[in-house]
Amino acid sequence: METPLEIVFHNMPSSPEIEAEIREHVGKLERRFGRLTGCRVSVELLHRQHQTGNLYEVHITMRVPRGELVVSREPHRAKEKYADPDIHVCLREAFKTAERRLIEYKRRLAGEVKPHAQALAGQISQLYPAQDHGFILTPTGTQLYFHRNSLITGDFDRLRVGERVHFVETVGDTGPIASKVWAAGEAR
Repeated sequence: METPLEIVFHNMPSSPEIEAEIREHVGKLERRFGRLTGCRVSVELLHRQHQTGNLYEVHITMRVPRGELVVSREPHRAKEKYADPDIHVCLREAFKTAERRLIEYKRRLAGEVKPHAQALAGQISQLYPAQDHGFILTPTGTQLYFHRNSLITGDFDRLRVGERVHFVETVGDTGPIASKVWAAGEAR
């Protein structure tokens, strides 16, 4: 990390044991994502309850190349509040969440997580089986090119002009095209 790990305790004394545990968890995060530039962990004792146990709130702020990822592990509902009053359990749960967020961020950076394109409905307006393509009339009145290989389910040779289809529109070399096509009655 470019900046040293910052560990802060609120309403409770610092503990070398807890600090060591936090450093171990942050070390795992660094191994998971090598480009972590900084990390701040805040542990707060919310209430001192001798019958139901102490309530801890853990905040983790991870600095990454394009911003920050923040994890807040705080008890929200009464059941959660008194289920795990142990500081070690709270830390473990907070760092599990932090690890999931880092993995998700890493996948986004790598381009693995892509937004899903919205499927649209239209109907086949032209078919050219000899040339392996056809055109779909969209609800806006435009025509989109689609190739035989764009058909996800069904048989290209069974398609008929006027048949309702669903499609996903993408941008091809010459403009918008239908990249995925399937008959309206078939599952995707």
